[in-house]
Amino acid sequence: MSSAAEVRPPLPPFTRESAIEKVRLAEDGWNSRDPQRVSLAYTLDTQWRNRAEFAHSREEAKAFLTRKWARELDYRLIKELWAFTGNRIAVRYAYEWHDDSGNWFRSYGNENWEFDENGLMANRFACINDMPIKESERKFHWPLGRRPDDHPGLSDLGL
Repeated sequence: MSSAAEVRPPLPPFTRESAIEKVRLAEDGWNSRDPQRVSLAYTLDTQWRNRAEFAHSREEAKAFLTRKWARELDYRLIKELWAFTGNRIAVRYAYEWHDDSGNWFRSYGNENWEFDENGLMANRFACINDMPIKESERKFHWPLGRRPDDHPGLSDLGL
């Protein structure tokens, strides 16, 4: 369910180019670490599975993101298109972050997305694994925020 005024191009059905654009827009949003901004990409009744957490609305997704970015500090994410068809996109991703004790992690995951006709994400199913890393093993070195266009993607980094 979404309001007719809420439209988030590109819209399904996706082409390869529009799916890549949608993935990059999602990456950019999440790298903002702004729960309010990010939540607007989802339907009001969005359904999420993220590890062992479930969200059943845009508001629950926003609350999840608020908790996430309070815990996962200096968060930097790269997403890559894996597959697409019609109104669905599958991505793989990795992100680096540290906890409040300075322990660094690289989290690897896959997501399956389903969009409504207005380009809002109605369903998001995520599987994620965290790998402890040393700070010296980090690969994502850009200022917080949007990944620069010239920064390597996952495949280029061998991830």
